[in-house]
Amino acid sequence: MSKRWQKLQNWMTDLLPLLPKLSFLKSSQADWLTKENLNTRDIFQIALIYLFMEKHPLWIAAEKVLKKLAKKTDWRTVASFLFFVKDELKQEIESSTVEIPANSQMLSGNDDQLFLQTWKTFFPEGVEIATSLKKARHDLLHRRMVKIQQKNQQPIDNPARQILFTSNVLLRPPLKISETLSPKILRVVKDNQSEPQKYWYDHPIPLDAPAQNNEILYGLAGLDQMMAFEKQRGNAEAGQKLSCLLSCSVTYTYLHQVAREYVSQLIAEKGSFDHLNIFLFTETDCKEIVNTILKPAAKHYFAVENADFSVFGVDGEYGRHYTFLKAIAAFWQVLIDPQVKGTFKIDLDQVFPQEMLVKETGSSALELFKTELWGAEGEDFRNQRVRLDLIAGALVNASDIKKGLFTPDVPYPHQPETPEEFIFFSKLPQALSTEVEMMNKYNWPPLDGKSNCLQRIHVTGGTNGVLIRALFDYQPFTPSFIGRAEDQAFILSFFNQKVPLLRYVHRPGLIMRHDKELFAQQAIKVAETGKIIGDYVRMIYFSAYARWLDPQLKNIKHELDPFTGSFISQIPTTVVMLRFLLKGLEMTQNNQAAQQEEFLQTGVRRIEAALNFTQGKPSHLEKQIVQEKKAWSLYYQVLKKLQQKIKAKDPFALELKASAVSLVDKTKL
Repeated sequence: MSKRWQKLQNWMTDLLPLLPKLSFLKSSQADWLTKENLNTRDIFQIALIYLFMEKHPLWIAAEKVLKKLAKKTDWRTVASFLFFVKDELKQEIESSTVEIPANSQMLSGNDDQLFLQTWKTFFPEGVEIATSLKKARHDLLHRRMVKIQQKNQQPIDNPARQILFTSNVLLRPPLKISETLSPKILRVVKDNQSEPQKYWYDHPIPLDAPAQNNEILYGLAGLDQMMAFEKQRGNAEAGQKLSCLLSCSVTYTYLHQVAREYVSQLIAEKGSFDHLNIFLFTETDCKEIVNTILKPAAKHYFAVENADFSVFGVDGEYGRHYTFLKAIAAFWQVLIDPQVKGTFKIDLDQVFPQEMLVKETGSSALELFKTELWGAEGEDFRNQRVRLDLIAGALVNASDIKKGLFTPDVPYPHQPETPEEFIFFSKLPQALSTEVEMMNKYNWPPLDGKSNCLQRIHVTGGTNGVLIRALFDYQPFTPSFIGRAEDQAFILSFFNQKVPLLRYVHRPGLIMRHDKELFAQQAIKVAETGKIIGDYVRMIYFSAYARWLDPQLKNIKHELDPFTGSFISQIPTTVVMLRFLLKGLEMTQNNQAAQQEEFLQTGVRRIEAALNFTQGKPSHLEKQIVQEKKAWSLYYQVLKKLQQKIKAKDPFALELKASAVSLVDKTKL
């Protein structure tokens, strides 16, 4: 056995029994030794010992049990996965340079020292924050500072007219099959109950969600009220409507049959939104744009037969519709409304708290977009030129807003309490980044928002935007396989690839109130397991993506740490498997037997698929990124050519423009 692997096994055998709620690992006896039928709790215990505790007295027994399980139908898939991942762990540890402490170091520490010693190996991003918060704040502020050289000479000056607002609608089947559903929805759901779930979202909307708990209505009502407020302040004309484009994604393929009908009926029953023009794009609408506009243009102007625009759509993981909601703005500017200069994405569980915005910043929501910093150029902490064509805001929780607009939605956590948090504690760097990046007010020299400002790495998917010129120049995208933190992954597609570097500008006060806990609690609870596992897949994908861009990870970690970078690890499989097994055991402690079963089976399937996807040279992940990058490049080339040809009154381009207008008209609700 290799030295580094042996060292890790020795250390983990001593470490794990010391973690909270894992004292049972100190025993050389276990009830699963004599059981004929094992339960999920037993499997998590056996897996932890087998993968990480080769010096444990029960290790040989754990291996024997797994070999028996590999021959049984019920547990065969899980056992095979554990054998597969064991080899992956060995290779990963041997090829890494992470610090693996000696046993004596670990055993000599008290609880306060224990998590710090553990973090040095598994979670180095948290060590400085926990030991020297003041220095961590200073270092992060330094790395985010941008010295402004030139402000945007043509900034957004009429946001209601020049910004295309976007959001995503995520649908899941009803929580209960009830006769209160429309006849068509009821029939479609009943006919497809055996179909497996294809995609997982944080809190997709159940088709039986009551109106008061439906975030489609909630978010649109909030945006409508925002626009009414702006009209009172003279920021829009009386009859003007804000353009709001929605993507519609589904967790089960069969929901395609009812998605548009469901959203249309929902909005029709509510009544009109007086200040909004609402457009809903399903996967079907996207395919029609591809077949009617994009492919004919590629063939006509670039002689590309049957061009691949499969990246253009809304069904799939988060990354797919996230990129669509950016890229569609370029289509909009060229073929629908040339006055649109940028796009801004909101989530439908968020609203602009207009009165408080005005009270604490002096500006309303739309007025906050009128800044010369959005689109400015400058130099970052490494003296590299940056272009701030992206913009990022922040969130305040509904339960916290009474404390003030600039109340971080992620407060500093206490010391880790669960075994998983002794391995990975992302709440800590997230809290630091939220405080330093998101809540910064530009109210002290030299950070005045005039000569110096902040670039943002940590952004939230519901409060960020981009100038359309940057879409053409940089062609940014989140790969369509990214199922969590699609907003964080976006920057990787243009990370240090073109000078000036494309970056987000921090806009102080551009804060939305996050209200999901007020009305989406049941949907959040139902989606909890998928969200947790998605976090593990996120680490596998982010680490592989980053290593492809920067094989040593040094530069990319230096810029993306602490929060976004914490999901980029030298040893992602090791960290993920520890988190997965420790979380499963925590569910045992919390009497979550039903959830634990789902967690094990779904976790094994999704983690194994993610590992397979990132293996090989080149890996499937790398090949897909290259393929999608090429497709988006062609997409923007086609739109640029159409823009030129429309200006020149080219008949074919004008014909496509007319078709595009017709297609968009059909999506209007």
